[in-house]
Amino acid sequence: MRSSNIGGQAVLEGIMMRNGGKYSVAVRKPDGEIEAQVWEYHSVIPWKTPLKIPFIRGIFNFVDSLVLGMKTLMYSADFFEEEEDGELLTKEEAEKREKKEKIIMNITVVISLLAAAALFMILPYTLSGFLKHFTSSRFVVTVFEGVIRVAIFLIYIFLISKTKDIKRTFMYHGAEHKCINCIEHGMELNVENVRKSSKQHKRCGTSFLFFVMIVSVVFCFFITAESQSMCIVIRLALLPLIAGVSYEIIKLAGNSDNPVINLLSKPGMWVQNMTTKEPDDSMIEVAICAVEKVFDWRMWQENNYELS
Repeated sequence: MRSSNIGGQAVLEGIMMRNGGKYSVAVRKPDGEIEAQVWEYHSVIPWKTPLKIPFIRGIFNFVDSLVLGMKTLMYSADFFEEEEDGELLTKEEAEKREKKEKIIMNITVVISLLAAAALFMILPYTLSGFLKHFTSSRFVVTVFEGVIRVAIFLIYIFLISKTKDIKRTFMYHGAEHKCINCIEHGMELNVENVRKSSKQHKRCGTSFLFFVMIVSVVFCFFITAESQSMCIVIRLALLPLIAGVSYEIIKLAGNSDNPVINLLSKPGMWVQNMTTKEPDDSMIEVAICAVEKVFDWRMWQENNYELS
């Protein structure tokens, strides 16, 4: 298998797919038709150099993913708001609405980051503090903190997966992975081939987040500050570096079939069983549409599988 370096995300009744400097969003509208658009991709930072530096690029790619993910999610949601509202907006009203949505998006990203830090960093550290009454081993306490962090992560995914909308989103997530796996295994991109492809992929964001949990255990072990508040501050300060290291691991995994790398990827792939579900054919059609808007898979396969 060879990496195509394309990636994406499930949105509301659709798929976002990014390839280099372009990204597309394909949505199955309420009337059953597929609406697909393509845009130029622009990073949150204007400089290209930081996006090429190992361990630094992962920080900005993570922020980019959050911003782009929120933007495309809101874009897909607009189709269903229009269906419910049944109103046509003037150009001025549409511009005001777009500005309002941009503000909401930025606020949501900030709140999401703060909430994630509190839930997955501060809370596990606080709970692990109770173990200090029973052991003086910093190693045991740090590992216990990591176990709590992973447990919270898994419980969170399990709970949200029970909602109807999230279930369908996870099905689209499966369609996204299946399309990429279909291409990267040298098969023609059609519904039949996509359907029989795997819904798990080593470059998935779920695996990235799982690696963040594991890498954080290693980093937190070296925090030796006596003050609890300082320990929390250092943990939060280390988050960008943890994200950068996790990104490099995911990038390496996506471009390698090394048995050791594959073994390290197994836990994240297992967690993907919770965040990806088998899609129906209509979802696969949407995913294929999103891919073909930004990626010439036929030419890519000719260049990468000509000797296969």
